[in-house]
Amino acid sequence: MTASIALFLIITAGALALFLSGRVRIDLAALLVIVALALSGLLPLREALAGFSSEAAIITASVFVISAGLAATGLADRVGGWIGALAGTSEWRTLLVVMPMVALVAAFTHQLMVVAMMLPVLLHLARARGLSPSRLLMPMAFAASLGTTLTVLGAPAFLLTSSLLHQNGQAPLGVFSILPLGLALTALGTLYMLLLRWLLPRRADAEADMPIDGLARYFTEITLPEGSRWAGRTMEEFLAQYGSHLQVADWLRNGVSLPRPHLPLALLAGDVLLVQASPEEIASFVAQPDLQLHAVAQAGETLPHGLNEGAQGKARLFQAMLAPQSALIGQTLTGVDFPARFGVIAVGLWRRDGWFRGELAQSPLEAGDLLVLWGPPEHFRSVAEYRGFLTLSPFKADARQRHKARTALIILALSVAAAASGLLPPALAFMSGALAMVLSGCVPADQGYRAIDLRPFLMIAAAIPLGVAMERSGTAAWLAHGLGHFAQGYPPFAVLLLLFAAAALLTQLLSDTATAALLVPVAIAFSGAVAVSPSAAAVTVTAGAVAAFLTPIGHHGSLLVLRAGNYRFHDFLLLGLPLTALIGVVTAWITPQLFPLA
Repeated sequence: MTASIALFLIITAGALALFLSGRVRIDLAALLVIVALALSGLLPLREALAGFSSEAAIITASVFVISAGLAATGLADRVGGWIGALAGTSEWRTLLVVMPMVALVAAFTHQLMVVAMMLPVLLHLARARGLSPSRLLMPMAFAASLGTTLTVLGAPAFLLTSSLLHQNGQAPLGVFSILPLGLALTALGTLYMLLLRWLLPRRADAEADMPIDGLARYFTEITLPEGSRWAGRTMEEFLAQYGSHLQVADWLRNGVSLPRPHLPLALLAGDVLLVQASPEEIASFVAQPDLQLHAVAQAGETLPHGLNEGAQGKARLFQAMLAPQSALIGQTLTGVDFPARFGVIAVGLWRRDGWFRGELAQSPLEAGDLLVLWGPPEHFRSVAEYRGFLTLSPFKADARQRHKARTALIILALSVAAAASGLLPPALAFMSGALAMVLSGCVPADQGYRAIDLRPFLMIAAAIPLGVAMERSGTAAWLAHGLGHFAQGYPPFAVLLLLFAAAALLTQLLSDTATAALLVPVAIAFSGAVAVSPSAAAVTVTAGAVAAFLTPIGHHGSLLVLRAGNYRFHDFLLLGLPLTALIGVVTAWITPQLFPLA
């Protein structure tokens, strides 16, 4: 062992200790790795910082912005609604539809966004059809991870692997070069869950124990202004576009509820719909010309002092929770007269286990009600100072630009086509797509910047120089030599299975990107001694990093459904261990066919 190898191992051990301890944020730990590589002299400063300008980092940031554009235009919600509509009422059909569709979406966007998009869709679907959410959410999260093996865009780890292969004199991975592997793994995962779904736990819905933010759907009233494009069209047409985003509880015309069924009836200007909608949908109504928040429209010229046209442009949505001993309990929204008393307008209401009919403004308030209030930020001082409210916080929602959905879809298609065809380098193709999303108005620039998760970006920026330093210091060759002695005489299939298992275990402790950064250089150096192509070894390791389901902490998507599905730690081991073993076998068999030894 040389001094360079020892120094590299010390830096790597320190990084692993920081990652595992959680005492330092993972993004800060990644920056410490870059600093350590430069200060130690293992890499010159330019190479230590090269990860920030790498193709993998640029594509990762660009894909986050493109994903934000798909979400901001409602396209992601619409896909979730389509999946829910196709799922039917049976559990097996739901899994058969949800898993392949989720995998397909995850192939071109960030998997965590896909899981977050599908979580409320499946919870709503499960409640509406009497299914247990715990029977649906884990398969959906697994499918999102498997979908990242369909293209190199789905997981930052594959982008990193492509860069490491290129740095080692190998051809980088094409956008669809791993598609056969991804199709096989997605089909395997879907079939596995269908045949062994009896192993899935059947537990009660856990939403009652979940925080209000995220899954809550608020009641609000919307109205059709004069000139609305919905005037004269039927409720069936209206629900065809909005049915997956909101639920119509009542339909008022001149203060009178219209008889059911509503579907064949035509909407008229001035009609009021009492709907249950997501926070994003309520935020969308503020700026939508064809549908307006009824409370705001009703205020009209009687808007309180300070809510003139100039102030309306600065108006924001806030939410306030009613205290148990509040003097407002028992009063109606009309009786409280929020505009006159506080200078804001109450536009929505959330109540646990609550359902409303008739006019929302005439419903008596209860302790724990969460009110959605609209007005200029400076007017909320009086609300914050009033002791009848427990909390006051900004309404966490971004408005949907649904009229831009077609534009967002075209931008995504052109970006993928340009990268896959070789017309543009992938980094330039997706950077152009991200820029087009902002310039076309699909997603505001600020929202696009917020969408970029710095953790995977910084992990890639640190992982690339770490991989270079591993090769430059001789560590990769040293470890590969040791593995070569250990695996001498084993067939290539067994060697690839060993590499997959190592990555599958390590990714339970580290991120998939960090796992790929540590093991891919070793796999590339090791491949020459065991008659396996470097690309096959690298892809096998990366598949083990992104598609191993031994614990819920292995992937962010699994963590996201852990509480919502009321799962326990051993649930993931029971279902994930056999599935991971099957994935390893299939991967070790397919990758040499995809990337044969020259």
